[in-house]
Amino acid sequence: MFGYDWPRLHAALNDLPAALLVGAVLFDLLAAATSREAFRVTSFWTLLLGTLGAGAAVLTGLEAEDHIAHGDAVHRIMETHEELALITAGIFAVLALWRIVRERRMGGMERTLAVVLGLAGAGMVTATGVYGGKLMFEHAAGIPTEVLQDEIGQRAAGHHHEAGEEQGDADHDDADEPHEHDAAVSAGDSTVARAPGGHVDPPGAAPHTHPPDIPAHEH
Repeated sequence: MFGYDWPRLHAALNDLPAALLVGAVLFDLLAAATSREAFRVTSFWTLLLGTLGAGAAVLTGLEAEDHIAHGDAVHRIMETHEELALITAGIFAVLALWRIVRERRMGGMERTLAVVLGLAGAGMVTATGVYGGKLMFEHAAGIPTEVLQDEIGQRAAGHHHEAGEEQGDADHDDADEPHEHDAAVSAGDSTVARAPGGHVDPPGAAPHTHPPDIPAHEH
């Protein structure tokens, strides 16, 4: 659908439910701290939307597991990620159902228990995200093997190219530095004569020449 396979679809559906569920817990805490009904209502609807999104994320994740190439290390992390995701979805599903049935009749103690359960769910959301990050950023799960190999080759080529540029810049800087011979001439009298071959004659002296049978000085 729209060029998305299961791993890409799972990645696209992950972030919003997690943000909604954590946001629902934060609104619940604000409601408990301020006793404002508006925060409690916002928490309720945010919780429902986040729970529905979490269900979609879990379902696509289960499908994505069977559609990505992976080894033993990725499989172990994937299993842990899956277990945490199922526990997270279960906690918020129970909390959402509880609040649908009891929202208008909850007493103080019951409301406190609901907030505690929400905090536990937020902790599980964080743990699930950590393991999902390990899959992506430490093991490149979901990236086809041929794409990964091509990227490795491109990075290697790019690294060598940068090294060549740095060496070229260094050579260019060396070429721009004045030679000691030139600096010595420019530091002296502007009327100093330079004889053929690069020899410098002292001020007031006749130009330096060589007999025909003697070669010029080489510097």
